[in-house]
Amino acid sequence: MSNAALLSVTGLHKHYVMGDEDLHVLRGVEMSVGQGEWVSIVGSSGSGKSTLLHLMGALDHPDKGQVLFEGSNVFTMGGRAIDCYRNQRVGFVFQFYHLLPEMTALENVMVAAMIDSSILGWAGRKSVAHQRATDLLGKFGLSKRLKHRPSKLSGGERQRVAIARALMNEPAVLLADEPTGNLDAKTGGQIIDVLRQLHGDGQAIVMVTHDEEIAAAADRRLMLDAGKLQT
Repeated sequence: MSNAALLSVTGLHKHYVMGDEDLHVLRGVEMSVGQGEWVSIVGSSGSGKSTLLHLMGALDHPDKGQVLFEGSNVFTMGGRAIDCYRNQRVGFVFQFYHLLPEMTALENVMVAAMIDSSILGWAGRKSVAHQRATDLLGKFGLSKRLKHRPSKLSGGERQRVAIARALMNEPAVLLADEPTGNLDAKTGGQIIDVLRQLHGDGQAIVMVTHDEEIAAAADRRLMLDAGKLQT
């Protein structure tokens, strides 16, 4: 693992107005993730963990501060560049999978490569994408589930499909938002084993969780409290 900062945030602030209440959930957050590093972020429900992860992935905009990827401010990128960042440089894993119900497991993984392709470009890339999606699902023990739709998969299988989709475009950083939060303890442990395998292969991971035991699997644990990260 390199000490070079791959993804970092500086002076990050975010607030939401809910009725008469002004919720300042992030108050000058500072953190960085190195090449191949696994960082876990813990905190109580509503502490802003998911908000922080969404900002790191450019799914939301901060009120103040910067998100830097390889030294460049994500939020000063042009529209095409920021779309590329979301689609190719970071991969997202969510608690509730967000798989498309009408697609098979294989198609759900391939769709990540399809998004950034023109019709003509996809025709040239489809066979390569098909092979990569097949390989990823095989790596996660789903070779016999390629043609199954999400309704025919268990919760753990759905999450493994979601992880494969997040990895489809070979992202530099995997952003995992409560990846075991919708699973029982045994199945959640299997998903952590998948993340351990990826980390062992050199994948950088930022994971938010409320579970201290799961957080302990990471190289480094941070706590989000009162809008700031504590070691």
